[in-house]
Amino acid sequence: MRDVIIHYVRQYSEDSGIKVLDRAVVIVRSVAAGDKSLAELSTDTGLPRATTHRIATALEVHHILARTPAGAWTVGSALASYATRTPPQLLSAAGPLMRDLVRETGESVQLYQLTGDTRTCIAAEEPTSGLTYTVPVGSQLSLTAGSAARVYAAFSLIDAHPFPADELAAVRDSLVAESVAEREVGLASLSTPVFDPEGEIVAVLSISGPVERLGPHPAQKWGAQLTDAARTLREAL
Repeated sequence: MRDVIIHYVRQYSEDSGIKVLDRAVVIVRSVAAGDKSLAELSTDTGLPRATTHRIATALEVHHILARTPAGAWTVGSALASYATRTPPQLLSAAGPLMRDLVRETGESVQLYQLTGDTRTCIAAEEPTSGLTYTVPVGSQLSLTAGSAARVYAAFSLIDAHPFPADELAAVRDSLVAESVAEREVGLASLSTPVFDPEGEIVAVLSISGPVERLGPHPAQKWGAQLTDAARTLREAL
């Protein structure tokens, strides 16, 4: 994903004669190459710290940049959506619902889109405190492990996968997949498909967190809330 974004930004990074626009592109190009603190971003771009902060903050308002839990600048959901052709209404509708899920569950919430042989995180919301498992926007994850991968496999959107047929049938029936210590030790998650009005899967909505909080059966704990959010998101589309 970052390679796609870097190519996109470099393609349009010539001097336009509009100083603030050129500076914004330089900042985005720097962040697309790797998350950066304000000091690192100022050093990498050669721009004054105050100027860097002002432009980066403006880009954050438009979701072109975002902040990691540590406060570093990272690629925002809008830029990721340009690279993956995500419908903009999906991201705008998902944001409030994802934040509501974070408040209700106290866990991290992600939105994934299928991108070839990976799934890409196109939006993420994190709790303000406590132990979390952060998935930065733009991260590309495997389709052979994790609850989101199970959703794609259950609805035959991927061919090569290790998941048992009976487990995938249960996902189709309940619309919830779960995984415990499958993709990462100590991590548990649950996921549900997001359908568009025509019934096509446009994304997968997930909740993830420590096994000790989500328990051995994450779907039993938050499955109803997750599917309700996905249903509301479909209606919003």
